Amino acid sequence: MRPWILAETNYAHTKDHRYEVAVLPLGATEPHNLHLPYATDTLEASVLGERICGEADRRGANVVLLPAIPYGTETNLSRFPLAMNVRPTTLLRVIGDLVESLAGSGIRKVVLLNSHGGNDLKPVLRELHGKTAAHLFLCNWYQAVRADARAMGLFEHEDDHAGEMETSFALAYFPELVGRSADGRLLADAGATARFRFSALNDGWVSITRPWHLLTTNAGSGNPHAATAEKGKRLMDLLAPRLAEFLCELSAAEIDDRFPFE
Repeated sequence: MRPWILAETNYAHTKDHRYEVAVLPLGATEPHNLHLPYATDTLEASVLGERICGEADRRGANVVLLPAIPYGTETNLSRFPLAMNVRPTTLLRVIGDLVESLAGSGIRKVVLLNSHGGNDLKPVLRELHGKTAAHLFLCNWYQAVRADARAMGLFEHEDDHAGEMETSFALAYFPELVGRSADGRLLADAGATARFRFSALNDGWVSITRPWHLLTTNAGSGNPHAATAEKGKRLMDLLAPRLAEFLCELSAAEIDDRFPFE
């Protein structure tokens, strides 16, 4: 039993132990180009959550990893088969109910470890602020080290979904689920995306919800073909210490009238 993973823990442990920090991973069930599994985001969140909570536990933090939510907001992928959509308002209610359960168990520090770009969770923090005794912290892990990865030239191609970064992560941590052709090549296209008619959209200062059946060919945005397992492991080596350190700091912090400020 790993007591920092709730799914593996039993009541004999939890009845006499109160955790300081709960980590809630959020994933999705959606196509990722032709080669990655539908559960990619959920698997990423779970693997990363296990790594950072285990590392934080070894360093003395009092943390628990919850089972990942395997569904996210998929309205822009609705034209792809079995993109399992949960509306933003529904996701808000699910998270709110889970946070209420945590607060009822005395856990007042909750980290939302988000692995799905379609989950816009900042409004969740605003909606629940003042309505719960718990303090919520949002970590979109794929943003946590993007600048560092770019600075060290870790990836050859910028990507948005099912590209080099996610494929490298998959090759490192769930390679048996990465689709390949008979000659060993990735079952993936180049992840090219269509440009908008309007420069304001291409430049990013006007935005829309992008319909992915028009944006992409096979739901992939970003070229995955330079991905390697070694790059995925190097990405984890960037992520894990940074996120585990935050969990340690959060676990040790006292909740007072100025929390989380100094």
